[in-house]
Amino acid sequence: MTSTTPAQVAGVPTPAASADVERLRAAAAFVREQETSDLLARVLPGLDGPELRATTERCRFAHAALLVSPPDERVLRAELAAAGLSPDGEARPSVVVRERLAARHALDAGELDVRIVRPAVHGPGGERRAVEVFVLTDPAGTVAAIAAEERTADREAHLAFDVERPDPLVLRGLRAGFLRHGATPDGGGYNPHEDGTVFYFAAPEETKTPYRRVELYARGDHRDVLAEHLVERRDGHPAETLLRLLTGAWTTQALAACAELRLPEAMSPSTARRPEELAPVVGARAENLATLLRYLAMSGVVAEDPGARGAFRLTEAGLLLREDAEGSVRALALMYGGPFYESFGRLAHTVRTGEPGFEDRYGENHFDHFARDPELAARFDRSMTASAPMFDPLPRHPVLTAAAAAPGGRTVVDVAGGTGELLGRLLTAHPALRGVLLERAHVVEAARDRLGALADRCAFRTGDFADVPSDGDVYLLSRVLHDWDDERSRTILRHCAAAMPPEADLLIVERLLPVDASPSLATAWDLHMMCNTGGRERTAAAYAGLLADAGLILVGHSPLPLEAHVLHARRR
Repeated sequence: MTSTTPAQVAGVPTPAASADVERLRAAAAFVREQETSDLLARVLPGLDGPELRATTERCRFAHAALLVSPPDERVLRAELAAAGLSPDGEARPSVVVRERLAARHALDAGELDVRIVRPAVHGPGGERRAVEVFVLTDPAGTVAAIAAEERTADREAHLAFDVERPDPLVLRGLRAGFLRHGATPDGGGYNPHEDGTVFYFAAPEETKTPYRRVELYARGDHRDVLAEHLVERRDGHPAETLLRLLTGAWTTQALAACAELRLPEAMSPSTARRPEELAPVVGARAENLATLLRYLAMSGVVAEDPGARGAFRLTEAGLLLREDAEGSVRALALMYGGPFYESFGRLAHTVRTGEPGFEDRYGENHFDHFARDPELAARFDRSMTASAPMFDPLPRHPVLTAAAAAPGGRTVVDVAGGTGELLGRLLTAHPALRGVLLERAHVVEAARDRLGALADRCAFRTGDFADVPSDGDVYLLSRVLHDWDDERSRTILRHCAAAMPPEADLLIVERLLPVDASPSLATAWDLHMMCNTGGRERTAAAYAGLLADAGLILVGHSPLPLEAHVLHARRR
């Protein structure tokens, strides 16, 4: 290839064209050199060890992007060729960048012609990558000032990682990891021309690459997760921030009302329906239902059809509010909008006195109140299954795989195991295992029904923590200790230690409080447990101390989905 510049080819020599060629060359060289894991560690300093490996497994480096502004497509093709990139390839509309440019420069998006072309580049291992080129064409020179400013600021330059097998859980986990390591939300959008969703982040200040923005790209329509991302990006007056926080209670009640009306059962993720159609189905006034639907759309539970204003479809998040959905959170929404909502109204009382707000509101503790109301107790037990995805990796824990492989079979004792959600998963995954479930009488009966045919391999014991069965091989305490204060937790662990044979293992499933001020679900649940049961979430070190007091030792802990962990303990 000769050194002819695209400006010479086009017959219109301009410094801007030459500059764009050099920028294209630099981007291509960068893309060719990078390994995904090394690049992630440079983009997000502090991301290392198991978290870096997990992030690398979920996404791969795909491209580097920049914006150019040739007068027409002929010049664009010449610039690409001069930079050593293929001048072929379809230029598709870029909805996201066009809207970003329009908003930034106070223009109508229809005034801008922004397209994407992605010439292929190969990585160090031969993996297929690209340079993503945003093309703001300007045949009449009407956006020359905008083009010059964008070229100088390089606001659309970014690095992109493709998310492998994207689903809401994976996307939320990746977003949480990026935020935890200093990245901040910086917009995004859904491109119907490609059926892909992009999540933009501003890189942390200490990032070690020349690129200040990062993109996660997920194939498919993930606008429900995107809505959360875009809400987090909003900046404004401090009063606006507080107003958004103060209206959180409205969101809780909107979700609870959605579940109570069985609105998700009346809606479809594929067909949008108007409030007038839905109102008679759910027994509501159409005008008021329209107001609720607009709010739910802002929260990402439903989405307004862009082709039919005023008609709404259900999102992936909204599907989970159906009672028959796998991983349904309907019961949880009714609990958070019902008794737990009432108890949080007494939070100041809890902070002042130490008495759980639940007891102040209902005159008795959480567990006694539910035991006296079978319908409420059943709803609470169903609500606990909403967090079942955290159990997905547990059957592969080394303690459980070793027990399943041992000759003669081994026994897993689930202490206060609810309706058997976790125990059922373990017995299904490992046919050689037997189970024992210890619970209150009314829960035991529900567990028999829940486990179905697996109940033949399970013994059911009615009792309290003082009745922990002996002679088990693996003991489980799943989301139990956070219900109680330290004194009661020590007692529970002592009962377990006394029942455990010398070689038995104890697995504890809980969320762990971060050791710094990082955002965490555990921090939110710490407040929830304090207000409702008098319990608390803890750091790994705090659990190690409780275990030591009970004659047990913490062997280690590993992460689970939904920011949970499994802690492994044994007798000293």
